[in-house]
Amino acid sequence: MTLPSSGNPISLDQMHVEVGGVSGTTCSLNDSDIRSIIDKGDGASSSFLEFLGQAFLKYIAATGGSTTTSGNYKFHYFTSSGTLAITQAAAGPASSTVDYIVIGGGGAGGYGGNQSTYNAGSGGGGAGGYLTGTFSVNGTGNLTVTVGGGGSYNTGFGQNNGSNSVLGSGAGNSTATATGGGGGGGAGNNSQRAGSSGGSGGGGCQSQSEGSGTSGQGNSGGTYGNGGGGGGKTNAGASSNVTISSNSYGAGGGEGSTTGNANYNGGNRAAGGGGGSWNIRGGIGGNTGTSSTSSSGGAGNGGTMTYTSSSSQWSGSHGSSASGNTGSGGGGSGSAQYDAYGLWPNGGAGGSGIVMVRYQYQGA
Repeated sequence: MTLPSSGNPISLDQMHVEVGGVSGTTCSLNDSDIRSIIDKGDGASSSFLEFLGQAFLKYIAATGGSTTTSGNYKFHYFTSSGTLAITQAAAGPASSTVDYIVIGGGGAGGYGGNQSTYNAGSGGGGAGGYLTGTFSVNGTGNLTVTVGGGGSYNTGFGQNNGSNSVLGSGAGNSTATATGGGGGGGAGNNSQRAGSSGGSGGGGCQSQSEGSGTSGQGNSGGTYGNGGGGGGKTNAGASSNVTISSNSYGAGGGEGSTTGNANYNGGNRAAGGGGGSWNIRGGIGGNTGTSSTSSSGGAGNGGTMTYTSSSSQWSGSHGSSASGNTGSGGGGSGSAQYDAYGLWPNGGAGGSGIVMVRYQYQGA
């Protein structure tokens, strides 16, 4: 509530009530909370007229995670699980709004197939769900923060999804959950597996379908016989190869995103992993277009397959893993008889998720 701006002079009791005191109880014009209304120091002279139209002002205060500031805003970002403790709610005309971004762990790329049986690369891992929103702080409280892990790289023909990230309830917030990304489709010696659904879906593999994305959080993976790209926050994974600088690449992963006021460093996150290949270069992570051979959003690139004449064998490379705390998908592996170590090639691991919040912590 704001003190009167005109009319009869305001009373000390009105000031006391403005800062949360009980009407009729003892107070002084030199009390720190009353002085804070007009930003006066201890013992400084002041006039009742200075309080006309003013309001007691408190900004949100909180602890937890790593912090940084920009202008009048403070950011907290969690790269591992922890607690966001709201230690002070806003009062007066100060903003009570907290912006958040919650990103789930990315899915792993699929496991490579036998070149002589399943001559296709595997699907890229889908990005973790990318969820933005706001809540209005209505008091103090602790919000449990869970940062989802990325899907571990595949050592068999199954898929490994990423784990959910969660900003828990409290101080006016309802639980916000970003779903982990779906693992890419893959093939073992004798069987195949479709891409998994998740925040964004994992790419399909040969005749196997792609995984679906979660509405409002991500997109589906791509379907492609040579290993589809994992889905990203901005768009679905690609379902065909592309030509970049006269070279052919497998299906690229869906693009990530930088959206949301709580993005403390403007980073691009939640991109899909590139699909693996059996006869061309692996797909580019987080890039479904033809402009660059570099992955974006920290997503993994797909593996490829090469022929070694001395051993008369096709060797497949592993898909590369996504960067940590991006929520991006790992790259699908290339198809092969063996990798360079005499083993079946693995899909890359997904990147762990992240939770970020922002609020106004001081005035202009």
